[in-house]
Amino acid sequence: MNPQKEKLIIGCREIIDFPELNLFGIEAKIDTGAFTSVLHCHNIREEDGVLYFYFLDPSHPEYNNVEQKFTNYTQKKIKNSFGETENRYIVKTIIKIGHKRIKSVISLTDRGTMRFPVLIGRRLLKNKFIVDVSLHYHLSENK
Repeated sequence: MNPQKEKLIIGCREIIDFPELNLFGIEAKIDTGAFTSVLHCHNIREEDGVLYFYFLDPSHPEYNNVEQKFTNYTQKKIKNSFGETENRYIVKTIIKIGHKRIKSVISLTDRGTMRFPVLIGRRLLKNKFIVDVSLHYHLSENK
C-alpha cells in the first residue's frame, strides 16, 4: 500500500517563479480546465536547433526584452481555449509555486489578449495540489 503524498491547497491565482528563466513574481491563473501549462511569449523563432523567445508581461517590463533560449524542445498540436488546434513549442523548465519546485512541461504561445501571462494546468497540478477557488495567492510569498 502506497501512502498518499500530502497535497497542498492552492488558490485560483498564485504568484510563481521560473528560476531557470530568471522570471520571478509572475501572476498565474490556476486552470483545471487546461491540461498543459502555458507561458505567454512573443517573437518565437527557431534557428540552428535553438528555440528563441521573449516572455511578455506588462506587470514586469524588466523581463520583456530578455531573450530566452532552449536547445531541448519539441512541438505539439494543442487545442487552445477557443477549441482550435495550434502547433506550439513545448519546453521543460522548473516552476516554483510556494516552496515547491516542480520540473514542468510548458507550452509557449502568444496570450496577448488574455489577462494572465501564465496558466497552470492539470498536468502540473495532478497529485500535488488541491485548488480552492475561493482563495487567491494562498501559497504566494509575495502576497
